[in-house]
Amino acid sequence: MVVLRKQIGPQRYREIFGRHYEDFEVGDIYEHRPGRTLTESDNINFTLLTMNTHPVHFDAHYASKSEFGKPLMNSTLTFAIVTGMSVSDVSHLSIANLGWKEIRLLAPVFAGDTIYAESEVLDKRQSKSRPNAGIVSVKTTGKKSDGTVFLDCERNVLVPMRGHAVEDLMDD
Repeated sequence: MVVLRKQIGPQRYREIFGRHYEDFEVGDIYEHRPGRTLTESDNINFTLLTMNTHPVHFDAHYASKSEFGKPLMNSTLTFAIVTGMSVSDVSHLSIANLGWKEIRLLAPVFAGDTIYAESEVLDKRQSKSRPNAGIVSVKTTGKKSDGTVFLDCERNVLVPMRGHAVEDLMDD
């Protein structure tokens, strides 16, 4: 993660997280930290908040009869956490997420699992419609602490060039 510090006064600095377009290099891999240990409460709250009515996420008796034998973590929750883990390195300065593709769920995740994420820069190109930005493509992978890959996806992000991020333009 690139952490910049902007001096905003005598002996006063503000952290600025993220990368400008120029900071991305194809082939670089960013290991996102910290990890996150998932809880039963995370799963139940997220599942019910999002109105997912599949009982395999919140009914332990039902889940005990499934092939997994216990409640599964909601895959949209694990996807959201993995994406969130990547923000400080990939998209903290971004103008917009342009989309995700090839989201693959590769292994089950359960309460008590600790997950981590990493992103590999696949491609970057200057934007044709925005001269002060570029499009960065990354492959983000979610891994359990034992190394099991449980999720991967590709993501495209519109990233400002140096001097054009909102943080670059703030005077306060």
